[in-house]
Amino acid sequence: MQYYSYEMFREDMKELVAQIDFNPDGIVAISRGGLTMAHFIGIALDLRSIYTINASSFFNKVQHEVQISNIPELNGNQRVLIVDEIVDSGTSMEKVWTILRTIYSHMDFKTACIFHKPTATFKPDFILREAKDWIEFFWEVDIAKSIHERRQESHNPQ
Repeated sequence: MQYYSYEMFREDMKELVAQIDFNPDGIVAISRGGLTMAHFIGIALDLRSIYTINASSFFNKVQHEVQISNIPELNGNQRVLIVDEIVDSGTSMEKVWTILRTIYSHMDFKTACIFHKPTATFKPDFILREAKDWIEFFWEVDIAKSIHERRQESHNPQ
């Protein structure tokens, strides 16, 4: 298991923004993992056209069939970046990319992730790191830990 800290994320987002060479006018975040990325990239590129789409496949660290919902309305955009924190099997990113390209065939779509497994069936346009193990992202671990600690403190007052 690998812990991915805020400091690593911050540096990776700087590197990712430097790699993005097609001047997107919109970002689609695959929820939930892509939301933090979309926020940082949106600020760095001064973009306010940030959308979300839901792609759910992992439940209790086990992958199931991908379910897509909350397809965004992207009219008015020409170049859209689709982001997610990890491309594990590739199924979620590929399904989102295919759906959006089908609905918005006149738009140019590129994809980006922080982590990518070499065995994935889909390779994003922009990749920062290879995933070798289960990744514990700071936005999942840190908040859950602090909530758990607060609950423990409220149940065990001094």
